[in-house]
Amino acid sequence: MTQRRKIAAGNWKMFGTSGDLPELVAIGQAAAGLSGIETVLGLPATLLTRATGNRVSLGGQDCHAAAQGAHTGDTSAGMLADAGADFVILGHSERRSDHGETDDQVAAKAQAAWAAGLTAIICIGETRAEYEEGRTLDVLRRQIAGSLPEGATAQNTVLAYEPVWAIGTGLTPTADEIQAVHAEVRAMLDAQLPEGATLSVLYGGSVKPGNAAEIFGLADVDGGLVGGASLKAADFVPIMEALAQA
Repeated sequence: MTQRRKIAAGNWKMFGTSGDLPELVAIGQAAAGLSGIETVLGLPATLLTRATGNRVSLGGQDCHAAAQGAHTGDTSAGMLADAGADFVILGHSERRSDHGETDDQVAAKAQAAWAAGLTAIICIGETRAEYEEGRTLDVLRRQIAGSLPEGATAQNTVLAYEPVWAIGTGLTPTADEIQAVHAEVRAMLDAQLPEGATLSVLYGGSVKPGNAAEIFGLADVDGGLVGGASLKAADFVPIMEALAQA
């Protein structure tokens, strides 16, 4: 069986200008000294071209499902690839909530990403209400079934489980909860896709230096999708190191 990839992915969201590129350079310098992991930074599209050559893989934070067309303000997967991206984050909860993205739309974007040679990091996760109602697994099952197209492989797709109620809140599920959900997610992938068992599954939601080692030590966690803590090398490098040591 193909060994699952260990990935430390950062999502800069709508933060970052050219003045923040020294942080990326420092992250890249640290990445060069770590073995066994991939470091990916999902940057604003405006920074991608200027960020190349820094020993990290670059990603966009969204793409349009169409290869080109009359879609003012949108960015195609091919444009991201042309700007230096190797990855694209899709279906993030902020896109699903702020822009009303559906599972079908996420799946269409994933196919566009693959066509452009990008690896899709597809996000899934339950809201606080869904979590408190005990519907986490039902929500994730629906999102996996709808958001991952046929043809998803370990080479073109990474899954990121982010409980929506833990993103940017400082709240995190317990280690037992994270492991239990990741194990169920892995079983869902194995049931749905021929290569489902080989897909990397990342955890996201208030990952920080203080809890990274515990989270990455869990059997079914292959890395993290990190928000605010990825903006500064002083925060993100210890997370990368924790994954390399896991």
